[in-house]
Amino acid sequence: MSRRSGVLEFAVLGLLHDAPMHGYELRKRLNVLLGSFRAFSYGTLYPCLKSLVAQGFLVEDNPDVEYVPATALNGKRSKIVYRLSPEGKQRFEELLAESGPDAWEDEHFGVRFAFFGQTDRAVRMRVLEGRRSRLEERLERMRSSITRTRERFDDYTLELQRHGLESVEREVRWLNELIETERATRTGRSAASPQTSDGRGQAAGSSDPPGPPYDRPGRS
Repeated sequence: MSRRSGVLEFAVLGLLHDAPMHGYELRKRLNVLLGSFRAFSYGTLYPCLKSLVAQGFLVEDNPDVEYVPATALNGKRSKIVYRLSPEGKQRFEELLAESGPDAWEDEHFGVRFAFFGQTDRAVRMRVLEGRRSRLEERLERMRSSITRTRERFDDYTLELQRHGLESVEREVRWLNELIETERATRTGRSAASPQTSDGRGQAAGSSDPPGPPYDRPGRS
């Protein structure tokens, strides 16, 4: 399974863990909650759904409505509602528990963060600290690159490099705040709730799922 299809599998299982829904509604939720999925088409989503059904992770339900066969004129078809099977719930729990390097990468981390409300606190900490470590390594390389190439590039290219550097620095500061909040909550000390992109705070360890994910840190 490719990295991108693995991210989509996790996101689909996570959204269906909340409630069953049909493909169109699921795609809208992916677009709204997970901005990185705006480029996904039905041609990408439906093969993923069919694969998850074939693996026994999803069950297809036909709602009790009159079936209208698709034609070139009406373009209509019955809506299939997808829901998690017991095996699908177990699979999602297994994915939530993973905290290895894949969870720290740009594409994976945003999706993992969107489901932090359902993730064990210890796993959240490992993912946050791993992400911070990965970005600190990136910062070191970027600073070294700017120093080496300063005299070889024009002002606009250097400004673009500085912009990228500042974006990563902002995310590292944001991660530091999240990590401090997690540690403070674990030790019982008061700490400000981290803010999501819509301005709503959520206490670490809350059972409520977070709001829409942040606006792709590091991608200003």
